[in-house]
Amino acid sequence: MGYYDDSESKEQYLPQKKRNPFFTVLIMIIVAVVSSAATVFFMTSDEFGLLEDRASTASSQTTTSSLPVKNAVAVKSDTTKAVDKALESVVGIYTYQGNQLFEGTTETGAGSGVIYKKSGNYAYIVTNHHVVEGASQVEVQVSEGTRLQAKVIGSDELTDLAVLRIDGSKVNSVAEFGDSSKLTLGEPAIAIGNPLGFLEGSVTEGIISSTNRTIPVDTNGDGQEDWQSEVIQTDASINPGNSGGALINIDGQVIGINSSKIAQDEVEGIGFAIPMNVAKPIIEDLEQDGKVDRPTLGVRIADLSQVNPVGRTETLKLPDSVQEGVVIIEVEGSSLAEKAGLKQYDVITKVNGDKISSDAELRRSIYESNGKKMSITYYRNGKEQTTTVSF
Repeated sequence: MGYYDDSESKEQYLPQKKRNPFFTVLIMIIVAVVSSAATVFFMTSDEFGLLEDRASTASSQTTTSSLPVKNAVAVKSDTTKAVDKALESVVGIYTYQGNQLFEGTTETGAGSGVIYKKSGNYAYIVTNHHVVEGASQVEVQVSEGTRLQAKVIGSDELTDLAVLRIDGSKVNSVAEFGDSSKLTLGEPAIAIGNPLGFLEGSVTEGIISSTNRTIPVDTNGDGQEDWQSEVIQTDASINPGNSGGALINIDGQVIGINSSKIAQDEVEGIGFAIPMNVAKPIIEDLEQDGKVDRPTLGVRIADLSQVNPVGRTETLKLPDSVQEGVVIIEVEGSSLAEKAGLKQYDVITKVNGDKISSDAELRRSIYESNGKKMSITYYRNGKEQTTTVSF
């Protein structure tokens, strides 16, 4: 036997013998498999990724070709049915300031509104007072790209409601009002509106968080409570631009007019809507008269909480048991209050048997009297008395 030389085949130094054909074929298969494995192992990452993509594609093609494909079917839930019913009646509202004839107008705000009536050549829309307040021109977008000039028929600051009128020829859908007195805690609530002023027809869903919430309102910005608004609380998202839009129930009925939210970093999901049963009589007054006529007592008053201890004891002569009420500072001549016998420094504690603790509560009680007789309980010189005011 000779020596091993790399320049020559090693096979020449092996004993020569007859090979089995089957063994030769087996060796060739093993070599081929090992070579293929080595090739895959030493592929670059890009090449391996490409291989995977091709494999996935091939697998997908195989699956697609072997299984039947059905067309997607739109699912109609109670929510989508409710939205379909109400969506077209909710519109975008855009306000402008300036003089169109001379310097031109500038868009200054945007909100939402609800078409609630179509009569003759006109359609009527309810929105928030704060949406159209101070505007020299108002436009309503009834469909994508179609804006119509609107006339403000009437507006009420206390309830934050306003009524607009537009050409009715472009209006095809009118909202259906629901009964907000029948709301139950936790039932679905769906808000539809125009958030941010350009996302018309946006829909958010939540629940009724409170059916009857009372929140203080400062209408003139002096930091003092002027009114107490009765509202529906919901966690359906209400964003800037949603004001004046619809809060609907699962039957697609408008149960409230979206009006505000608590906007603080630590607060989420607290929005408010004016209940439909509160809004309807205001809407009717605004449509017919352009304003809401409310009775007045003819007094200037202050909350009892603002009176110092000496004034409570020496001037008002109140017993210690009286901690809440409103003090009459001045009575107007020939007013309803004067006719009812009320005088300066009387302290009103109840109206129709309900406790009164603030100016806002007294105003609300008077306005809700609706022109009927009203019983007033008050203290004068430390003694409780009662009188009746006839409107």
